[in-house]
Amino acid sequence: MPSYSRSGRSVLGRTVGTGIRSIRLLLRGSVGSGRWVTRRAGRARARGAGGEVGMVRLFDLHAVSCAGDTLIAIGLAGTIFFNVPLGEARSKVALYLLVTMVPFAMLAPVVGPLLDHFRHGRRYALAATMLGRAFLAWLISDYIHGFGLYPAAFGVLALSRAYGVARSAAVPRLLPEGLGLSQVGARASVYGTVAGALVAPIGLAAFWFGPQWPLRVASVIFLIGMVISLRLPPKADSEPPERVPRPLRALGRRRGDRPLGRGRPAGRLVIATLIGSATLRAVYGFLLLFLAFAIKKGDLTTVVFGRDLGAEWALGLVGGALAVGSFLATAVGTRLRIHRPTAIQSSSMIIVAGVAVLTVIRFSLPMVALLCLVTALVSGVAKLAVDASIQERIPERLRASSFAHSETVLMLAFVAGGGLGLVPFGGRTGIAVAAGVGVLAAVRGVVVAARLRGEKLAGRPLGDDELVDDDESLDESADSAPTSPAPSQAGSSQYDDPGLAPPGYHIYRPSSAVGGPGGGADDETRRESPGPLS
Repeated sequence: MPSYSRSGRSVLGRTVGTGIRSIRLLLRGSVGSGRWVTRRAGRARARGAGGEVGMVRLFDLHAVSCAGDTLIAIGLAGTIFFNVPLGEARSKVALYLLVTMVPFAMLAPVVGPLLDHFRHGRRYALAATMLGRAFLAWLISDYIHGFGLYPAAFGVLALSRAYGVARSAAVPRLLPEGLGLSQVGARASVYGTVAGALVAPIGLAAFWFGPQWPLRVASVIFLIGMVISLRLPPKADSEPPERVPRPLRALGRRRGDRPLGRGRPAGRLVIATLIGSATLRAVYGFLLLFLAFAIKKGDLTTVVFGRDLGAEWALGLVGGALAVGSFLATAVGTRLRIHRPTAIQSSSMIIVAGVAVLTVIRFSLPMVALLCLVTALVSGVAKLAVDASIQERIPERLRASSFAHSETVLMLAFVAGGGLGLVPFGGRTGIAVAAGVGVLAAVRGVVVAARLRGEKLAGRPLGDDELVDDDESLDESADSAPTSPAPSQAGSSQYDDPGLAPPGYHIYRPSSAVGGPGGGADDETRRESPGPLS
């Protein structure tokens, strides 16, 4: 058995002790640095939310949602596009586009009115979308290589869009003082983008073990989102609606109650900004898919400054330009108060058209990347303008339906642009198609901006009394015409008599229908009454 000298043992002991002390100091420094970063991040998060606890939690919820969506995208990437022949990839992408269209076809007529009717349970609706996405993400992981992938992906997309509609409708309820609607929307997008970027390495590491593991991690993250949804403050919910919900009531709305403000002056700005944003979203979808297949096919040169990057790096450059443009849009939106959305959109369309024409003239990978960067930037700003217009110009009772319609229009525009991108154009020809669409959109944007130059956003949700127009006044006067059997006392309702109330009416008017006049809190759809005369 070897023997060691006293000096050798002392040197070994000092070495081990020094190593232990170094590891201890390193761990202590790491913990201290982590605490410092956490405190700074918490302070930045509170400042970004204007010190409003409800908005902070809504930001956290959106970050969790974006992180889960990122992991699902990583898990599905290898099954739909990569590692398959070019023709098969086109067919798979086309099928996926069709699958994405179906949830949006349901969103406007079903999900939006449903969320409007039950807006007094908005927190539970958000929690239900998170729970459903957690279940379906785990289900996708079990059917990742089978046809069951597509129905499960359909469900995830539908619930993701329903979450987006409910969250956007809750923003005005939690809006802090001193912040505009567009600023809050942009800051939420920044939090979501950062969360997606932070979780992407985790998803890639999990993908190394198999494509199903990012989906399972996403399932756990969505469960955390469900808990955050339930911890939102009660003011995120609206007052219960007065009127009894009926299935597909939106199909028979009177002109003043149609989503997106159609049929009323306040809706002209909303519809104009939505059309402009949809045009830019279509160009975005076209560039995304057309350039991906053009690079794989070899229709676009991969040489940058005399150096051949190869197809993979060229594809990464284009995708990175789109991602950076989207992030810049949200970063700019955090400081931008949008007051004239049509002017901003028309200027954006002119810039896109100009860059697209230059790209056709000087067709190269750097110019294509610049076009992608600019398109993503202006498309993101245009989307913020749409959200701000809806949150300000649409009454709360129609806000979820309006968001559902806008999301449907924007997604259908993206799918239409992406479907056109699947057509095997030549490289320069495809960019020329995008340039033509951009020029037409720019001309249309200038005309609309000139026509609506008097329309201006205030940066805050307007009350129902500020949104009343002449058409609604005429409708109310027609409703109060002396065609009823007898006038009722001020403050009374046509259902004050329990015998006249339909079944379940007290569920939606818990106080006024039971307690009589003045028995409950005013809802946004209740007409102001002077009360009984003394």
